[in-house]
Amino acid sequence: MTVPHNTVETIRKASWQETFQTFFLWMCTPLGACITIYGLNVVAWGGMLFLLMCNAAPAMCHPSCNSLDSSRRIWIEIDSQILNALFCVTGFGLAPWRIRDLYQWSFWRLGWSEGRRRKGLNRLEEIHKNWFVKFQEPSVLPIKTQQHYPAAEQATPTPLWKMDVVVWGNFLNTVFQVCLAVCMWAMNRFDRPSWTTGLFVGLACVVAGAAGILMWLEKKRVKKASEHPGALLLIPRATQSILPGIKGGDYTSVSRNHELA
Repeated sequence: MTVPHNTVETIRKASWQETFQTFFLWMCTPLGACITIYGLNVVAWGGMLFLLMCNAAPAMCHPSCNSLDSSRRIWIEIDSQILNALFCVTGFGLAPWRIRDLYQWSFWRLGWSEGRRRKGLNRLEEIHKNWFVKFQEPSVLPIKTQQHYPAAEQATPTPLWKMDVVVWGNFLNTVFQVCLAVCMWAMNRFDRPSWTTGLFVGLACVVAGAAGILMWLEKKRVKKASEHPGALLLIPRATQSILPGIKGGDYTSVSRNHELA
């Protein structure tokens, strides 16, 4: 197959209409609908709480903005309780899987034998295989045979400290959520110290955000390594090998695997 001299073969990117259509189809699934409703509630109640904290509604400051009997302080308590309940859905709902990861982590880091430590690490690698690239032992297979393996397995292995951050970040999110729930449910708004809510909410968001961002960046790196942006190369006839049946003056589009072969 030949193309003109000034033609460039590119991989078409999905338009925003196609992206929106894909998101809409995912949103219509049971899991997508639940996640969408959950996210909208967090954004809505969190935005309302932020506006109340900024005194965006002066009419609610009666007799004063800081009075415990004012509408502002009452709605701040309502918003805080609703957000605490929403955060408990993920903090408590994912607790069994997070405890399982910490259990396997203890075998990996605290195991008394090499086999037990290796077993714990292998289990964690299997659980987090969607973003964690494990170390591949050198293969004795020919190069042509190795090319048939997924490119993600040939990417640079993920540093082990990232597994530590993800396991402990997720587990500490549940721990801080338990502390927040105890403070919110065991004490009323008159006796509860004001610093407890902000402290535990901030700590829970920081540890969960660190683990989530790290997994997202690593998954993005693995995806980038698995792509083949140069699958179709434009090779000048003057500098590369000539394919049968190709006339001079044109550029030939060949696959990377064909070139390596």
